[in-house]
Order: sequence, then structure tokens, then C-alpha cells
Amino acid sequence: MRAQAFDAIILGAGAAGMMCAAQAGQRGRRVLVIDHAPHAGAKILISGGGRCNFTNIHTAADRFLSANPHFAKSALGRYTPADFLALVESHGIAWHEKTLGQLFCDGSARQIVAMLLEEVARGGGVIRCGESISDVGHADGRFTVTTTQGSASAPALVIATGGPSIPKMGATGFAYDLARRFGLKVVEPRPALVPLTLGGEDVLFRSLSGVASEVVARAGKAAFREAALFTHKGLSGPAILQISSYWRHGMAVGVDFLPDRSDGWLIAAKRASPGASLRSLLRGALPDRLADVLADRLAVEGRLADRTDAALRAAEARLADWAFHPNGTEGFAKAEVTAGGISTAELSSRTMEARRAPGLYAIGEAVDVTGWLGGYNFQWAWASGWAAAQAL
Repeated sequence: MRAQAFDAIILGAGAAGMMCAAQAGQRGRRVLVIDHAPHAGAKILISGGGRCNFTNIHTAADRFLSANPHFAKSALGRYTPADFLALVESHGIAWHEKTLGQLFCDGSARQIVAMLLEEVARGGGVIRCGESISDVGHADGRFTVTTTQGSASAPALVIATGGPSIPKMGATGFAYDLARRFGLKVVEPRPALVPLTLGGEDVLFRSLSGVASEVVARAGKAAFREAALFTHKGLSGPAILQISSYWRHGMAVGVDFLPDRSDGWLIAAKRASPGASLRSLLRGALPDRLADVLADRLAVEGRLADRTDAALRAAEARLADWAFHPNGTEGFAKAEVTAGGISTAELSSRTMEARRAPGLYAIGEAVDVTGWLGGYNFQWAWASGWAAAQAL
């Protein structure tokens, strides 16, 4: 059976793939999108608690991790959060800003999926879901993709299948295998925006499962002020998920439990309320269970008046930079995204085309560009998909 001919074949009907298909189709290209999942946009549907944190108004290249920190600048600069927001508003989708520049649908993430499907259809694009790819070939300047439903060919092939995070939704390392087949290097993939697990002396903090508090979490030079959540396995919450992208095995994670307190606050408290205890002060500022565990570990019992200034300074310093030593993460199963991926050194930052494999493109999470929590990864999907579409 003869392969159906298209101008471009996009592998993956997620955020990046559908954006690319919509834009390329509306530029007059005949586009086919193939996905093994039964429906398009599965990850979009579960994002943002079902409301889709579709972008972040503070998007900038320094909020993305990559072996090349400059790579994302071109695409992000040419397709901005304002551009995507204009698209959202043109479809009559109500939205709101939550915190830290995060934009969400007022209604449901289904609205974003419906919008993308409508945009693809507007450009005449074809989306075929529920098709497993059995082979990808290249000859005479054309890529041929064979699936369970037949084959199709095109002079351009776009890898938009994401990374292996959330495997229960069918996520795999297919993008990396395909990239390597065409001679492209891959930066080792690892879980990002993922809870950290605790062992050793830190195990006792697992007893705080369910307790959350606003902190500043640090790993290396990175620091984030948001909520941290103790779990039955270790640490989670926005501050920890953010820092996990920067964390490496063997690194400590420093947590400032009282980020609004200035140096010397305990000495000042001793002068003002000599009869107070560290435990009572901590209970006044933190959840009781957390305050008690910290007080027990610091072993600064009794009245502040009975403690030396040096002892209080030491307790203050530890509370400002409490060192946790994670023994790992909860892995790809719990990771919101994948760090690493197809090396940016292999791609044009303007078009996303592979330098050594003309006609082959890579976009979205498949590429070694990973954003912070809060809509940044969606903006990379939109921007990289748009950039590739301009070149197809």
C-alpha cells in the first residue's frame, strides 16, 4: 500500500505537537499528527489540577534549565505568553492569574485541548490517535512513518513525543531512541519537578506527612520561596519541586523555615520575652507538629533567658539553613517533566531543525529545555512548536 503524502509529519499530539500542527497547517502545509494515546492532549488535561496552568507572564530564558542556557531565547522571544494569551482569548476562554504570574483557565483544561484541536482543524491538519509507530525510515529526502494503520511520508518529521515523565499516561523515551537513530546526541534524561525522598537521620521528618509551611528551599545557587510539604516518603510542595530540577545525588537541600526573620531575631526575643521558650516561639510561627520536631532536634529547651546568645545564634542559623540530605527522588512516575533530552547543540535555536539531519525537528519536552514550575514548560511547548512551524 502506498504511503500517504504530507508536507510534515508530527509525532505526538501534546501541547507542542498540536501547536506546531496548527501553525504549520495555517501556513498552508499539509500536516499529519500521529499519537499512540487514544486521545490528544492527555497531559494537558491533568495539568494545573485540571485547569491547565497554560503559561507564565514572567517567562524568560533564565527560568529554564538546559546545557545551553541561551538556546531557548530565540523561540521564547518570538512567541510570547502574550501571544498565547491572545489565542486563548480569541476562543473566549476565561482565565485568571493565580500567583507568581501563573495563568489558569477559569473552567477546565479541556478548553485548551479543544482550542488546539480547533486550530489544527482550521489549518486542515489531520490527527490520528491510537496508532503505535512500528518504523520510521528516511530515504530520498523523505521520512516514512509506519503505524498499525498504514504508512505516511513527508519531507519533514517533527519529534514532539515528550519525555518519560508520568509513564502511567504512556510516556516513554521514544523521542530519544528516534533522535539517536538519526545520529543526534541526548543529554541524560532525569526526573524534574519531582518530590524528594529522605532516609537516614532525616527519616523522622516523614512523621510530619501532610504538614506544609512556606519556606525558602536551596540547592546549589538556586533558591525558591514557596510552600514545602512533608510526605510519607520525604519532601514535596512547590518549593521542593522547583529545587528538585537543580538537585543532584549527594547534594544537600537547605531549607529556611522562617524566611521573614532577620538575623538576631532569637536574641531580640530573649531580650523582649526572657521567659519564653524556643518551642513556644516556633509554635507561634509554624505548624505545631513541625515546630515540635524542630525544637526537639535543636534541643534548646527551657527559658530563652537560660540560654547563651551563642546557643541561640546557632539555633537561629540552623533554622535558616536546615540541611536535608535526600537519598533520591520519586522518579519519573511522579515527575511533572523530564530534564535533559535531545541536545540543543544538535538543533537550530531558530527553527528547531537538526543540524545533521535536514528535515528532522524536535520540540517541547523532548528537547533539553526544562522550565520552572508554574506554566513555563507549556510556554516552551507553544514557543518551540511555533518556531518549528515557521520553518516547515
